[in-house]
Amino acid sequence: MRILLVSQMFPGPSAPDLGVFVRDLARELERRGNDLAYAVADRRGGSPLKHGRLAARALAEARRFRPDVVYAHFLAPAGVIGAGAARLAGAGLVVTAHGGDVRNLGSMPGVRAATRAGLRRGRVIAVSDFLRSELVAHVPELEHRVDVIDCGVDLERFRSRDAAELRTLLGWEGDPPFFLCVGTLDERKNVGRLAAAFERLRSGSLAFVGDGPLRVRVEGRAGVRTVGRIPHEQVADWIGACDVLCQPSLVEPFGQALLEGLASERPVVATRVGGPPEFVTPEVGTLVDPESVDSIAEGLRAAAALPRPSAAARRVAEEHDVRRQAERIEAVLRAAAAK
Repeated sequence: MRILLVSQMFPGPSAPDLGVFVRDLARELERRGNDLAYAVADRRGGSPLKHGRLAARALAEARRFRPDVVYAHFLAPAGVIGAGAARLAGAGLVVTAHGGDVRNLGSMPGVRAATRAGLRRGRVIAVSDFLRSELVAHVPELEHRVDVIDCGVDLERFRSRDAAELRTLLGWEGDPPFFLCVGTLDERKNVGRLAAAFERLRSGSLAFVGDGPLRVRVEGRAGVRTVGRIPHEQVADWIGACDVLCQPSLVEPFGQALLEGLASERPVVATRVGGPPEFVTPEVGTLVDPESVDSIAEGLRAAAALPRPSAAARRVAEEHDVRRQAERIEAVLRAAAAK
């Protein structure tokens, strides 16, 4: 197929970790023999100028490339832009919803109306059953046009490795167990409660990989290390170095970092709100109440007692192999292109 990819998040020189999951899926679709053209934004931020340039690229590529199907990531603005490009090219349309874009339907004026208008045709992919339910609650007419397929995980990049060797390489010193949190250091990721729960253990080490407004709240605590933002290629090293991957977010539409932890054969601590309960079982991790420091602390203790490396965790991740997910997405794209 000829596929025009439209995304407001894509890795670029100034943001090499931005939307890596979109790039990985695109590569797999190309490996499967599809021809892709790209209209993407590879810088952080959400300015009108950025989105205007994205729209101009998408329409120009629709005229030049004449795709069979437009594949957009995020409902708005990329999905709305993609819908316009699909109409111009007479192509099918598929849009993947990731989480924040669904929340925006109920919180940002005009977004729901624009999304409804743009998605009068085509199909939507939600990355979890939880997100599908949230989306249909906002836009009921989509109920029979939503597939559930997450973006998958690269099982070659994320795999079991020698944790002690990696910790030496990374200079991660401290006492075991070694806990890791990967993501934006903000309120939704719940990093303040995670740090407070860790303190109750009175042992171990906790590293935060990422940056954000709450970094000042967690750095400088005993046993806590703040690493900052790193290239995505190094994320696999940090996950391989940890004993437990932690993501007790207030809400998590799917939980990409958790899946990367499971692929690396590490037990996980996950929020019970959102998508993680769909794949985090008691055999591979613990589900916690994100609003309870006590619950998170108990989850840390329980996850640290699980086997590692964990063959069971790897088996869960294999069900979400990015190659398998690309095959599933390709089938949705092909069906949309045929209409």
